[in-house]
Amino acid sequence: MNKALTGFVRGSRAIGAVALVTALGLTSPGVLATTGDYMERADVRAFIDEAVAETGAPREDVERWIASAEYQQKIIDAITRPAESKTWGEYRPIFLTEKRIEQGVAFARDHADLLEEIERTYGVPREIITAIVGVETFYGRITGGYRVIDALATLGFDYPRRGEFFRGQLIDFIRLVDEEGLDIDRAKGSYAGAVGMPQFIPSSYRHYAVDGDGDGRRDLWDSQEDIFASVANYFVEHGWGQGEPVMMRVEINDADVDDLLNTGRDLKPKTSLSELRERGVDVPDDAPVPDDFEVMLFTLTDGDDVEYHVGFNNFYVITRYNHSVLYATAVWQLAQAVAAGLEADREVGG
Repeated sequence: MNKALTGFVRGSRAIGAVALVTALGLTSPGVLATTGDYMERADVRAFIDEAVAETGAPREDVERWIASAEYQQKIIDAITRPAESKTWGEYRPIFLTEKRIEQGVAFARDHADLLEEIERTYGVPREIITAIVGVETFYGRITGGYRVIDALATLGFDYPRRGEFFRGQLIDFIRLVDEEGLDIDRAKGSYAGAVGMPQFIPSSYRHYAVDGDGDGRRDLWDSQEDIFASVANYFVEHGWGQGEPVMMRVEINDADVDDLLNTGRDLKPKTSLSELRERGVDVPDDAPVPDDFEVMLFTLTDGDDVEYHVGFNNFYVITRYNHSVLYATAVWQLAQAVAAGLEADREVGG
């Protein structure tokens, strides 16, 4: 859209502005949404047809929910500059702080019995569950202030790069209204539509959340039993191996391994320790997995320093929660710090 027409549409108080844009077919992302009336858009009306057909929800309800959705430019701004685009040197200080570690130890201590039960049932260490909710929401303190309907509508209808994905999440969110008794008008979460202490997106909520307290609902906001069991179940369903290693550092020396590196969202293990050895990588003789196991090779950068690390299956599983080696490393290092704090508690207590 040219600047003159954009200015006219945004500046006019007349309904004719919307009519003109519609007539000219100029429905670029965000233009109509800023008027607060998604219902004027043909693509949104088509989505409503799809949502009604797929979910079985009453059309009048779906139309009311979508009509209430408000475009949020702050959401577009946030998703285009995620923390995971930083270097490790920039990312680490966000999550590996003394305060977050201390409060993680306190959180794990306060919920020791429940976390022990979850660990015994699922095989996922208590410190991993603690670190997930620690990184995601600072142990439940920061669960997001956006209405989920606004976040998913904004990204589904006005963020073409991943619009299809977020429209799918919006359909799953509509399903959750019936399945979990959510209040679609009041439910709040992150800018990406993730909810509750563990920040599950709607599809993960539907497929991996667990009713840990047996009350017939899966409550990821207020039920610690549901929250911890759901995080553990997510890990198990994605292949967590009880007692298996997570990651280790290796020295590259002068080896050429660029073609073996996992970068960006390419995170599936695609090399092996034997291949790394053949390339001249200094792999410890006492590595915790056999040489033929598939592993990841990735870098962590802090200024001019570049570290090379190997990620094992459990590291890959953590990246299924958030597709980033920075995220998985932060979770693992926070988990180790929490575990060390708990062990120090035990030593003091005798």
